[in-house]
Parts: sequence; C-alpha cells; structure tokens
Amino acid sequence: MNSARSDAPPPATAEPDEPDDRADGPRVALKILVAGGFGVGKTTLVGAVSEIRPLRTEEALTDVSVGVDDLDGVAAKTTTTVAMDFGRITLRDGVAIYLFGTPGQERFWFMWNELSRGALGAVVLADTRRLMASFASIDYFERKGTPFVVAVNCFDDADRYEPPEIRTALDIDPHVPILLCDARRTVSAKQVLVSLVEHALRLAGGTRHA
Repeated sequence: MNSARSDAPPPATAEPDEPDDRADGPRVALKILVAGGFGVGKTTLVGAVSEIRPLRTEEALTDVSVGVDDLDGVAAKTTTTVAMDFGRITLRDGVAIYLFGTPGQERFWFMWNELSRGALGAVVLADTRRLMASFASIDYFERKGTPFVVAVNCFDDADRYEPPEIRTALDIDPHVPILLCDARRTVSAKQVLVSLVEHALRLAGGTRHA
C-alpha cells in the first residue's frame, strides 16, 4: 500500500519580508541629451562616463560628405555619428543617468525630436574654435523650454576664454550655467552631468540662479 511520506519537507516558500534581488535596479532613472556641433566631443564625453560599453553609431567620413559637413577646425576627424551615442552612469543614491548623444550634422537634425522625448535636460558641448556650431543646439533647447547647460570642451589647441566671455559670445541667458570641461576626463564630464541635474531641479522648483 502506497502512502505519502509524513516526513517530507513542506514546499519551499519565500518569506514575506525576504528581499528580492530582482528589485536591485536604479531607484530613479534620468534621461539626458548630449548635444552640440559636429566634432565637438559628444561621443568622447559619453564614453568617458559610461559604466557600460557605449553604443555608438559612427561611420567613416567619405567623399560624399565633402561640401556637406563643415570640417573647419576638425579636419583630422575621420568618423561621424549618424544616429546617436548611448551610455549609462549610476550616481549615488541609486540615480541612473541614461545618456543620448545627438548627431551634430544638420542632415541628421530630424532625429532630435525623437531623442529629446522624456529628457530631463541637455548638455550643449561647445568648442571655442567654432562657437557658431553650438547655436543650433542652444536655439533648439531654448525653443522647447528644455533645461540645458553649456559645457565648453577645452581642446588642447584651442584658445581659453572665461565663462562670462562665452556667455556674451553665445548670447546665453544669465541663469544658464556655463562650465569649462575636458570631455576626455571622467571626473570633469561627470561634474557637467551633476551640474545639469542640479540646474534642472532648480528650474523645476521655480528658482533661477544667475
């Protein structure tokens, strides 16, 4: 006669208060755009801070780009972003920032509207050798009302200017932060992102600082 074993252990069940390792993701996720002119260092900045291998959509420049892409000041550049760069960085307190680098050439600007959906704000990278390349990004975020900071990427062969001079040259509103940075350096690039988050939070709280 078959009978169930009375000494068999009961089925394993999770304790109600047992922590679930699947919930160890970021507590807050923020989307930030990295914009600016062609060759200003957007891909470099994303790569400098990303804790994952950045997704890049770079293609080699070809003869087709001659007369289309402005290579003034960046003649040594051999690749271009044709869609976007993507990276992620986790700050303290479980805040994850997802970075989307926008394409800089005018023929790819149609992608900006899609990339900007749901973004907390934007970093506009500027190069003092070709400041005019930053105007389109600044105008775009001003018109959309998107919080942004201007980060001047200090290239080794570029002249140095102080933030007040940059503000005058780009006609930037007094409340918009302007920072000097080195997009190759993790600490410098991370500080730019922190400054943007703080700026966006101030605007959300209804305060503006000159």
